[in-house]
Amino acid sequence: MEKGTGFCKLFFQEGDKVIFLVMKHWTHWNHILSLLQITEALLKERDKQAKWNGIPLLLQKLYEHSHPNSDFSQCQSILKEISPLLSMEAMVYVTEDRKAAQESSFPNTYTFDLFGGVDVSVSFQYQKICMIIIPLKNLFSETEGVTRRLAERNDFVLFLFTLMTNKKTFLQTATLIEDILGVKKEMIQLDDIPNLASLVSSFDQQQLANFCRILAVTISELDTGSDDKHTLLAKNAQQKKNLGPSRAEINQATLLNIPGFIERLCKLATRKVSETTGTSTFLQELEEWYTWLDNALVLDALMRVANEESHIFAIFFSESSDESGLANTSTRTQLPQSMKIMHEIMYKLEVLYVLCVLLMGRQRNQVHKMIAEFRLIPGLNNLFDKLIWRKHSASALVLHGHNQNCDCSPDITLKIQFLRLLQSFSDHHENKYLLLNSQELNELSAISHKANIPEVDAVVNTDRSLVCDGKRGLLTRLLQVMKKEPAESSFRFWQARAVESFLRGTTSYADQMFLLKRGLLEHILYCIVDSECKSRDVLQSYFDLLGELMKFNIDAFKRFNKYINTDEKFQIFLNQINSSLVDSNMLVRCITLSLDRFENQSDAKVAEVLSECRLLSYMSQMSMRMSFLFRLINIIHVQTLTQENVSCLNTSLVILMLARRKEKLPFYLRTLQQMEYTEKYPGFILNNFHSLLRFWQQHYLNKDKDSTCLENSSCISFTYWKETVSILLSPDRTSPCAIVSYIDEAYMDIDRDFSEE
Repeated sequence: MEKGTGFCKLFFQEGDKVIFLVMKHWTHWNHILSLLQITEALLKERDKQAKWNGIPLLLQKLYEHSHPNSDFSQCQSILKEISPLLSMEAMVYVTEDRKAAQESSFPNTYTFDLFGGVDVSVSFQYQKICMIIIPLKNLFSETEGVTRRLAERNDFVLFLFTLMTNKKTFLQTATLIEDILGVKKEMIQLDDIPNLASLVSSFDQQQLANFCRILAVTISELDTGSDDKHTLLAKNAQQKKNLGPSRAEINQATLLNIPGFIERLCKLATRKVSETTGTSTFLQELEEWYTWLDNALVLDALMRVANEESHIFAIFFSESSDESGLANTSTRTQLPQSMKIMHEIMYKLEVLYVLCVLLMGRQRNQVHKMIAEFRLIPGLNNLFDKLIWRKHSASALVLHGHNQNCDCSPDITLKIQFLRLLQSFSDHHENKYLLLNSQELNELSAISHKANIPEVDAVVNTDRSLVCDGKRGLLTRLLQVMKKEPAESSFRFWQARAVESFLRGTTSYADQMFLLKRGLLEHILYCIVDSECKSRDVLQSYFDLLGELMKFNIDAFKRFNKYINTDEKFQIFLNQINSSLVDSNMLVRCITLSLDRFENQSDAKVAEVLSECRLLSYMSQMSMRMSFLFRLINIIHVQTLTQENVSCLNTSLVILMLARRKEKLPFYLRTLQQMEYTEKYPGFILNNFHSLLRFWQQHYLNKDKDSTCLENSSCISFTYWKETVSILLSPDRTSPCAIVSYIDEAYMDIDRDFSEE
């Protein structure tokens, strides 16, 4: 036999014995492939000599008719012909006490297995399932009513999950489940899925990543789609009705109880492209095909077909039959690197979203502990340059109808999801210092020592084995790309939010100085003043970040004054603040709190900055503070309060609490009354403020997290917050600190019921 001879030539020259040896070393799948290479005439000829009873020919026909577009009735007819040939031997096997099967004893069964009959039959059953799933998928996409009716059947939805145990039906089933859950009115309970833990553990990493698409629907709170339902009134009313945890929260807890689940997600999120498997294919043109792909499931389906096709080509069309020949074929048909990267990006998108939701859930501390232990942050840091924030090439893959800078492109979406994860990870949690490397942690300690202030406990207690590796930590890398971001970039908002979350909580001078030394304040001011940013979302994120960066930090105000060094620049800055107080009120709160603290210090450096800084001088004017207070109260109402604008109410309270400390609260209330009359709306502002404070009591006195945030961000005890609100709401019209004392009876309207029905 010549080296490199094909299977059919082997068949002719070497006879049954050689065929047996070749097939014996091939997988069952290759048995089927080899069978397809044999002509019908040849099979009939050899069948007579070998006494195969027509089984190979029947199997060949069965395989040819077992594809999704074939007539399955033909397959059933063929199986009916084969069945009697095997049934007789099965009876003998049973009656002879299950003796070991031998070729001579059970020739039909042996032949059936030799030519891949088991795999053909199983494949036929899988195809029947696929024939059910694929039409359903198409029907759902075209007929929403059908989707909704089936979505109401929990038994059907749960049955679909059982079909995910097989790779041949996984992708079709996953897309079908995703479509159904997308229209289902009530969220499914993951605990109801049969053997969920076993199902998840059976997934390979690619399947697990795609399963995250389904999980995303089951662990995220349902969006009602109506803006008025997002008001705090509506949320509070809903919480009163639902005293227990929501279905999404229950599902989150279920996932966390699956052994190894978070660890596998962390590995998926941090693995490099070179660590992925099963990515060889037979067509370089696949890179062009990607233009019409819009999700990871479709891409997976294409790659699976590509892998199978590559396998076939390697067997039948290689120039050499030895291992080196197959290796050469694999090299020639290797998947384009850009597609490998895009495939990995699609996976990471789904995984990062699930981790992000879990980080914001009730089990946040448990999730934090696990993802720290599994080194998620150092892993993402190692991927930052080469994958997450990689430079676009001219041939970078994008979705059909989009471009590289489109918010819908996978590259862009991955960056945004990555930034959202950092924001959730850092927000009010001591693990935020894992975003630094050891050298940067030492720098924080040095800043504290130089300023003669105690080190932050969280910095001291950070496990150095879990922090970032390399020359720069993740936070520093983020700052570097943030400063290079184009003015029109959609990332600016998310970058600012991620960095701001690092500063939230109890104000840390060392954290602020760490960022100030890297030019963050100058970058923010450039964006606000010099580039005259117009995006409201970006401006709000910059104002919030600037507030956290400057709060109580005299060095920051000195740097501010050095950059905003002309009246023209300062006026542009004020115009940006005044253009939308909802967006800038957190900065107004920061300036107010800082000014109050600086005025009570006797340090010469502080006194110098107080006298020179335009911003502090501006806020020190009583008329300016009253103007801010009047407008902050006027732009919000109980019925329109949301998580976004409730900060305006808290900023107005901060101004009045500081006034109360200086025993000037009556003066502020009297001035508000005078401003009402000047505007010819007597009682309008104070009645509204009274209602807002009544709501404040209902909203905050039962929310430990919110009260802690207020206390940490203002350095004012929550007890003082509560006392001030109670004094302002006093019904005693003789009290100089009660709002009712400044509303004429003719304009009194403080008893209105604002509860959400």
